[in-house]
Amino acid sequence: MTSEWSPLETSRHQDHVIAHVLGATVLGYFEFDSAAHILLDIGFIWTIYVDGEMGLLTQSLLINELEMDSDAKAELHADAQLLHDGDDVEGLARMVAAPVECLIKEVGFDAQAERRRILIVGEEASLAVEMSLSTGEIHIEPVFTE
Repeated sequence: MTSEWSPLETSRHQDHVIAHVLGATVLGYFEFDSAAHILLDIGFIWTIYVDGEMGLLTQSLLINELEMDSDAKAELHADAQLLHDGDDVEGLARMVAAPVECLIKEVGFDAQAERRRILIVGEEASLAVEMSLSTGEIHIEPVFTE
């Protein structure tokens, strides 16, 4: 039996990051180092860690600071450009294109036992970023509401 999600209070820092992402559109994402990195149409990447903490950096700065080899960083830069251009997203090497169009209207933070969820509420569709504190797993999936 699965229990319901319960709202969690956001920290001042989370509130600050959320205020900056409102009105942006999710273009795509990738997972790295126990975090979801969400590419926004405003040239920033919104990082969400498994515990729900978050950060926001320009896409170039974030990609350049990742602890990965230069080839992987080059692929991420190329993927970001493809997603911004809206071209052939079939050629993405490291990022996943957003499964739905999600212009961010609201962000919720919830818990269910050892799981955390950031619900990115969009105009027409939403995205759920679900994380496990015990395993470090992260899943991003569309959420449709009537």
